[in-house]
This record gives sequence, structure tokens and C-alpha cells, in this order.
Amino acid sequence: MTILLIALGAAVGAPARYLTDRAIQSRHATVFPWGTFTVNVFGSFILGVLTAIAHRLDPALAAGLGTGFCGALTTYSTFSYETLRLLEGRASFHAAANIVASIAAGLAAAAIGVAVGTALV
Repeated sequence: MTILLIALGAAVGAPARYLTDRAIQSRHATVFPWGTFTVNVFGSFILGVLTAIAHRLDPALAAGLGTGFCGALTTYSTFSYETLRLLEGRASFHAAANIVASIAAGLAAAAIGVAVGTALV
């Protein structure tokens, strides 16, 4: 059952990432990867909430939401590729901003998610 819920979560998370990324990126005329940044920060928040409430969830459901949905929604590989692309395009400021902002915002979002999840239980 756990593997099925992980697959189901991933089946929802991957298209959500793609659609969110395209929708956000199409609204910004900049080289900064706002779409990837957004899904990674949002995924960090959701995973923070899930970790705070995981003890109240069925373990298979927690795996489906955390590993499946959040794992497919967020994307370290695309973050890395887009940062490399920025460096290759001589947009070093944007590359550095992407690295610093993604890590800082992801950590902050996870911490806020844990606080929200803790408040919910």
C-alpha cells in the first residue's frame, strides 16, 4: 500500500510542478527561475507541515504525501541545472541569488511549515 500511495502522490506532484512552473515563469520576463523557486519553497513548507503532523497520519499516507507528492513537486536537479545555465549565460548575479534565496527561503518555509503543523496538532 505504501508504494502505491507514493506513486499516486508522485503522479499528482509531478504535473503540479510542471504546471506551476510554467504558469509562474510565463508571468516573469527575467532569467531568474521563479517557477522552480516557487515549487521548491512551497514543497519545503508542505513537507515541514507533514513532518510536524506525521505522527498523526497513517505511515503509508505520510510516505505518499511526503516522498511521493513533495518529492515529485520539488526538484533539486532542475534547480541545479537552471543555476548552471545562469552561470553559463554569464548571469552570475542571478545564479548566486538563486542559490542563496532558494536555500534560505526553503529552510524558512520548512521551519514555518513545522510551526504551522505543530500548531495544528
